[in-house]
Amino acid sequence: MSDSNDSVPVAGGECGRGSSLSAMTEHDIDRIDHSVLYTTDMDATASAYEALGFTLSPLSMHMGSARPGGERGPMGAGNRCALFGRTYLELLGLFGDGSVDPWNIRPLIAQYEGLHGCSFGCADAEVVEKRLREEGLSRSGVLPLQRDVEGPDGVVTARFQAIHLDRGLTPEGLIHIAHHETPELIHQPRYLEHANGATHLHSVLLVVADAELEATVARYARTLNTEPVAEGPLRVLPLPAGRMEVVAASAFGQVLPGEPVPALPYMAGQAVAVKDVGAARVLVEGNGFTVRELPGGFFVGAGQARGAAVAFLEG
Repeated sequence: MSDSNDSVPVAGGECGRGSSLSAMTEHDIDRIDHSVLYTTDMDATASAYEALGFTLSPLSMHMGSARPGGERGPMGAGNRCALFGRTYLELLGLFGDGSVDPWNIRPLIAQYEGLHGCSFGCADAEVVEKRLREEGLSRSGVLPLQRDVEGPDGVVTARFQAIHLDRGLTPEGLIHIAHHETPELIHQPRYLEHANGATHLHSVLLVVADAELEATVARYARTLNTEPVAEGPLRVLPLPAGRMEVVAASAFGQVLPGEPVPALPYMAGQAVAVKDVGAARVLVEGNGFTVRELPGGFFVGAGQARGAAVAFLEG
């Protein structure tokens, strides 16, 4: 969660897969599409994010299939989102008695409620699915997903395609790649202005056991088809829009000082870029949050931000 430019490539070894990644020039995955914060209390979580200065979309319930071409059905979940035009923060509420849980989310939130997911964006789901399957990272195929949203003239159906990474490879949570078939229905202009001045999702931060750092960075490098770089204690997977950050548990205190680690691996936080850090700080502090300084901005800890720290960086 740094805006530092002091980055160096992670050369060779497991982390960089040597010269094959350094030769990459094209991104079939081009952004962090959205983060996913899981909650069993949508009202309280939405209220906290609104107090942090985010405009949220209305509640929208998911329909999807567990297999390619399968019949869509209720997913036991619905969301409210802070939308920025191309990227967004998703607050995913779990509803019902837990008997409908095709994504197998509830075992994750039994550890802690907070960030357990991240979706990366792509222009062609078939191309990405083929590469990930050949890399041994996914067997899901291209899955259909839809949810009804409120349009200016009534309810409309937003449609997506998703590729899920094999859960056995992603102990941190549900990691998937999404293609928006109807992006205009999600990123409606009336939801894009935020009192805190947020303009886009900057990054997501993952904390792992020290012994797992190199293997985790290598996995994300393969998944995202990008070259990892080191920025102080962080290992950064940059994309044309946004970045994934990974840090060893022993160095986590250098990145988000004073934050607890309830479990490992742990998606500890997310950062948004804002137009004016000073104005954002005044709003957030004025709404009763404790803020702590970061290079280029500040953050609110997981204890007040519903399970995952939220950083605000000059954008």
